[in-house]
Amino acid sequence: MNIDKLDIYKSILRPLLFSGLKVDPEQAHQQTLRLLNWLAEQRGISGQLSQQLQRSCQFQHPGLEQQLWGLPFANPIGLAAGFDKDGVAASLWSDFGFGFAELGTVTLHAQPGNPQPRLFRLPIDQAALNRMGFNNQGAAALAKRLEKMTERSIDRASIPIGINLGKSKITPLETAAEDYSGSFRLLRDWGDYFVVNVSSPNTPGLRSLQAADQLEPILAALQQENHLAKPMLIKIAPDLEWEEIADVIKLAQAYELAGIIATNTTIRRDHLETKTIAGKPISEEAGGISGAPVRQRSTEVIRFIYRETQGKLPIIGVGGIFTAADAWEKITAGASLLQVYTGWIYEGPWMVRRILEGLVQKLESSKLSNISEAIGLETHTSQPLT
Repeated sequence: MNIDKLDIYKSILRPLLFSGLKVDPEQAHQQTLRLLNWLAEQRGISGQLSQQLQRSCQFQHPGLEQQLWGLPFANPIGLAAGFDKDGVAASLWSDFGFGFAELGTVTLHAQPGNPQPRLFRLPIDQAALNRMGFNNQGAAALAKRLEKMTERSIDRASIPIGINLGKSKITPLETAAEDYSGSFRLLRDWGDYFVVNVSSPNTPGLRSLQAADQLEPILAALQQENHLAKPMLIKIAPDLEWEEIADVIKLAQAYELAGIIATNTTIRRDHLETKTIAGKPISEEAGGISGAPVRQRSTEVIRFIYRETQGKLPIIGVGGIFTAADAWEKITAGASLLQVYTGWIYEGPWMVRRILEGLVQKLESSKLSNISEAIGLETHTSQPLT
């Protein structure tokens, strides 16, 4: 039966969660994680639930497969950081059809995050506003959980797992390098790739670490600890100027980073249809905007990085991906891999499969045999970005 005709999530569950039951978005998220944690535990006991999920959500095609950083990616769609901060469902994400998943953001010290409420849906904008503040159980707890998971071979993740590293709120900016490298030391055995997150707007001063003079010691400290040569990426904000992005690119190349994730949430509020949240002007609400409002800018940043590096520095594109057309736009702009979060919340668990089926149709109509042939395709036939 056609999944679109049977999308219970979009027709029944989402309206209930978004408006009918008036459930707090963060509470709904935590309930979802508890359910996923239970499913992950059941996965190790009985394979029936896992098989049902796989049949419903997975889509496999040889044209979607890639090798990147020596890692096999069955498809280019991954789960973005922020959804599963503590890795409670790390073994389950492949069942939902994802080609990879990124855990975190995790910090060296466990922290509760910012005061609640701190997560808001903006349905008319197909967006979310969050000011979570890196709430997580800490790097040591995540390392312990992933170690246990790998000990139980039946629960071992069958897709590449990335770990997104952030700075602890209690750590001064001047000692950020030690904080990041401390988390990496605890986790380096358990992640397939790592991400330096200096672009969240929800930790005071964090975005200032994107400046070249502050970013360089962090990258130097991490690469000094990177004895296993794990792929190391950096995640940047969409609000940087072109010159600032160019500086990040230079540092990424100098410290032999594996790639750039473009982009994090935006602090811009223009072009939003939503004007108030709980009676307050949205301009007065702190936090980052994700979802559809970030779509165009993140694609522009991807295009810029791809052209500046002549396609030699892999890019993970994230921001406003809801459909196969959105995904194709970012791939042809220069992204090798993609990540979703807000779109998955709005579109539901069958979104990944729909996107993957759509990407195969795009490949066939473009007479391409593999998704890697589409990376940066538009750049090869258009003028450089000015």
